[in-house]
Amino acid sequence: MAAGYADILKAPHAARLLTGTLVGRLPNATAHIAIVLFTRAEGGSYTLAGALAAVYGLATAVGQPLLGRAVDLYGQPRVQLPAAVVSALGMFLLAAVGTGSLLLAYTAVTVAGLFTPPLEGGLRALWPSVLGREERVHRAYAMDAVAQEVMFTVGPLLVTLLVSLWSPGAALLVINATGVVGALSVVMSEPSRAWRSAPREAHWLGALRSPGLLALLSAFFFVGLALGSITVAGVAYADDHGRESVYGWLMAALGLGALLGGTAYGARQWAGAPERRLRIIVALLAAGYLPLILTPGVVAMTALSALAGVFLAPAIACAFIVVDRHAPRGTVTEAFSWLVTTFGVGAAVGTAAAGPAVETGGTAWSFAVAGAGGIAALVVLTATQRVLAVPGRTQDITGSGPRTGTHSSENDRNGAAQPGFSSGPEA
Repeated sequence: MAAGYADILKAPHAARLLTGTLVGRLPNATAHIAIVLFTRAEGGSYTLAGALAAVYGLATAVGQPLLGRAVDLYGQPRVQLPAAVVSALGMFLLAAVGTGSLLLAYTAVTVAGLFTPPLEGGLRALWPSVLGREERVHRAYAMDAVAQEVMFTVGPLLVTLLVSLWSPGAALLVINATGVVGALSVVMSEPSRAWRSAPREAHWLGALRSPGLLALLSAFFFVGLALGSITVAGVAYADDHGRESVYGWLMAALGLGALLGGTAYGARQWAGAPERRLRIIVALLAAGYLPLILTPGVVAMTALSALAGVFLAPAIACAFIVVDRHAPRGTVTEAFSWLVTTFGVGAAVGTAAAGPAVETGGTAWSFAVAGAGGIAALVVLTATQRVLAVPGRTQDITGSGPRTGTHSSENDRNGAAQPGFSSGPEA
């Protein structure tokens, strides 16, 4: 696997595109943490911190499919860089006005979220033209996912470091300015400037006419809810222990667990239907969230956070396969966009719900929101297993028979952008 990754990175433009995308996505990867810490430093309540983070998440969920469509229509440089600049200006506004004016604060996070550039989807659209052979493209998707888990591990530590060295406001400025630099590096590259999307036609319901996809989206709303609630719950836990750095360690441990789990999941071939495998993984994910309710000491809590993250990346990776099996033919890009949006909406609802839970019942109650989200996702997958047992389609990409479990479809090879989110390697 390591030799294969090295081969990919030697390809012209590959290392630059991967690095630029990761740096460009840093503001989005750390936004919820930065918003919560900034709001608390300004004297805002947990409810306000959760609400602002939730609005950012909802705005991002709305903006990603719209910006992805704009990229398809107008190309990457004309959309990605302006979006990154406007998103950064939204966060600069928040840092400048604080939470004294709620209207301006909510406007700032809304603008920042709506204009978050769909860099991850753009990168997936570029890999075929950069790498050529299909097996190299598939390996690049896995490498991209693993690298993003590293970013989600390092990102929280970077935010807390900036907060400790300067201030939460300075952290907002530095992180978002860095994101613009990353986006600029991507869009100035030759592959990004040359890329054009293939024309595409869709039914008015598009991917949403698939019952199996609707079932999966419903389940991953609750997975997103569970993950979003941990953002606020972690801050409450750190406050209980009197150290802001504790929050960074908890979030980093969660990301590290996802990194390890995703790497292990992608290192082997899996037999059997991915729909059944997804139910098992989500059951393990829910089981990993429940012990967080105990809120033990910092060392034990950090270990539990790492354990809670182990099955997140495999769940998302397996969901990619299920989406590809159930998306109506010709709607793969749209289907992935809906998965991203649903996950983001769930995360936003989770951050909003965790704030009142802290103030009503304490830190343990906020972690209980995560456990409830994991259980709800499992219930949905179990209740809809008959629908999910019948894939909506299969693909014959290579001519050697039906092939499932990959989103490197004809749309992708033709350059259709796929908005996405961090996940473990796809198997």
